[in-house]
Amino acid sequence: MRHLRHHARYVALVFLVGTVAVWPIVAATPTARPEEVGLSGERLRKINELMQRHIDAGTFSGAVTLVARHGRIAHLEAQGLMDIESRKAMQKDAIFRIMSMTKPVVGVATLMMIEEGKVRLTDPASKFIPELKDLKVAVTMPPTGAPPPPGTLERFYAVPAEREITVRDLLTHTSGLVSGGVSNREAQKVALKGKETLADYLPRLGGVPLAFQPGTRWAYSAQAGFDALARIVEVSSGMPFDKFGSQRIFGPLGMKDTFFYPAEGNPRMATLYRRGEKGLEKQNNPGFMNGAYFSGGGGLMSTAEDYLQFAQMLLNGGELNGKRLLGSKTVEVMRSVAAPDTLPGRPKGEGYGLSVRVVNDPIARSSFMSAGTFGWSGAFGTHFFVDPQERIVGILMTQTADQQVRLDFENAVMHAIVGSPVPAGSH
Repeated sequence: MRHLRHHARYVALVFLVGTVAVWPIVAATPTARPEEVGLSGERLRKINELMQRHIDAGTFSGAVTLVARHGRIAHLEAQGLMDIESRKAMQKDAIFRIMSMTKPVVGVATLMMIEEGKVRLTDPASKFIPELKDLKVAVTMPPTGAPPPPGTLERFYAVPAEREITVRDLLTHTSGLVSGGVSNREAQKVALKGKETLADYLPRLGGVPLAFQPGTRWAYSAQAGFDALARIVEVSSGMPFDKFGSQRIFGPLGMKDTFFYPAEGNPRMATLYRRGEKGLEKQNNPGFMNGAYFSGGGGLMSTAEDYLQFAQMLLNGGELNGKRLLGSKTVEVMRSVAAPDTLPGRPKGEGYGLSVRVVNDPIARSSFMSAGTFGWSGAFGTHFFVDPQERIVGILMTQTADQQVRLDFENAVMHAIVGSPVPAGSH
């Protein structure tokens, strides 16, 4: 009997050690009183007031907001409801569909492959997805005679692309791949079906015309461009993208609540809503969330504190808690302007880097952020930014689309700065 008890203790110890080896324990992000990191607690409460105004106005049901400076959380608040029907209060650890905030994660994964010498920024996409080699570009035909009736489809003809689309084009939304107009319309003819994967779907885009000649303008490729990058990571790494994310990014950073397709009924999932005539209406998940398609354009779920780990890693130049994902120079290039605000399609004051927006002129952008601030947003109301000059990260999580609140949130965070970006006692 004593032998059996000893054996059981041994097995339990081996299991514990094995578990620790597979899932490294990462300490929670330290917190600080706002004043300890040069922020005003009173001014940070303006964020709560801003969120409450939007909740009361029916913009969204609830929100989680987070502000960290010098790697310490000074503000983490949950407001409103995560589910209207059950009146369930929003939780600080609520899980959100972060949609296009998936794109910077894919950007990091792509840069990791570049650092390993398996991918180059100048590589044509066809090196990894051969069907994307001889692409055509759609040229719309002006109407002749009387104006066509409303809703009439644009007529177009196709011409050869002047060059192949590259990894850099995909990272900067300058590829033209399903980037609006005729390109989006034609892509609907080869839409994702059933339980198809990236490997099943991406080759079909070879038959879809580009929206413009590669590199000549900026136009958002809402899904296809970064889905193609996710597939490039799969081919170059030899791993499905969900496994790559889990093993190479989320695990090392301690992002325990970031993943594709959580099980239905997860009690921490915030309900998705859209604004309708009668207020907020429950919305189904997008069709591409099929359990098999790991969309680089918008497939991830995460929490505010989980995404902070990712953002803080970028703020730190590629490293967090002793785990280095990228070299500091690589991150510097990632958050540099690759597509300037002078390129057709870009708004004034805001360029685009390798998978992130970059504020190059705060005044032209009508914002209070520092030049060099970078980040991105998600279609269902998620948003993050990193200000390297002020050493600050801001994260907003909701589950209803709204653009104006993003800028209001950014400004509320920046208005709360009252002290030096360098903590007292540091050198």
